[in-house]
Amino acid sequence: MIAKVRKAVFPAAGLGTRFLPATKAMPKEMLPLVDKPLIQYGVEEAIQSGVQNIIIVTGRGKSAIEDHFDVSFELEDLLERKQKADLLRQVRGVSDMIEVAYIRQKEALGLGHAVLRARNLVGPEPFAVVLSDDVIDAEVPCLHQLLDCYAYFGASVVALMEVPREQISAYGVVDAEPVDHNGTKNRLYRIRNMVEKPKAEHAPSNLAIIGRYVLVPEIFESITQIQPGAGGEIQLTDALKHLLRSRPIYGYRFEGRRFDAGDKLGFLKATVEFALRRPDLGSSFREYLKQLAL
Repeated sequence: MIAKVRKAVFPAAGLGTRFLPATKAMPKEMLPLVDKPLIQYGVEEAIQSGVQNIIIVTGRGKSAIEDHFDVSFELEDLLERKQKADLLRQVRGVSDMIEVAYIRQKEALGLGHAVLRARNLVGPEPFAVVLSDDVIDAEVPCLHQLLDCYAYFGASVVALMEVPREQISAYGVVDAEPVDHNGTKNRLYRIRNMVEKPKAEHAPSNLAIIGRYVLVPEIFESITQIQPGAGGEIQLTDALKHLLRSRPIYGYRFEGRRFDAGDKLGFLKATVEFALRRPDLGSSFREYLKQLAL
């Protein structure tokens, strides 16, 4: 019987240097996309995918994340006294939505190290990893799509996206063969190898790994076996390559649109598009944009 995925790990200990000076005192995961912090979009995706237990790997200066998902008695009392029922419901909804646990990553030693920090909280069971920098808009949540593949094969699954060759050197890239699944021949892949940030001429494909993973617990042992890579960081891609020696890993080219909200331009694009879709903002915002001398 294939074990159910009950937990999702959110690495959130990075320094957010691409958004300085805004992230000097504010975690990048708390940057608001319209009116919700980035990390909340990922948490909501996990919930919509049936994963209720959230583990957030934090670091120094990240207490705002804990405060966001905690109860705010003073704020709730104020909203209740002012009879702002809609706002009160939103605030309570944030603190009630998940069971959350926190673990510290004292040094930013890479994504693999951040995942390893969650080992004792995850235990000997499969789990998801969600990178909140990657905001994915999809009719069926991206993580749900990966979990469907995991439920069928009982193996690790990573999210894949086609990337233009000129941008491929910014990603982990897979060498993979397509696998028939659910009537499709071009979405699921059996991974043969992975290359971290290859030059365009050396990339084995145009399929890049995006920030959603479903992993078997053996990944923790693989993380402990690998050596630090560039910058002295422990890379999750290297651990996945180690795991590939003994376990199959699949990649799924998810249905949906991904915004790189860890990049300034990607963040701006996401803000505009998410705002345009809002029933309370979209119409007025669209009229404003039409007036701009672009």
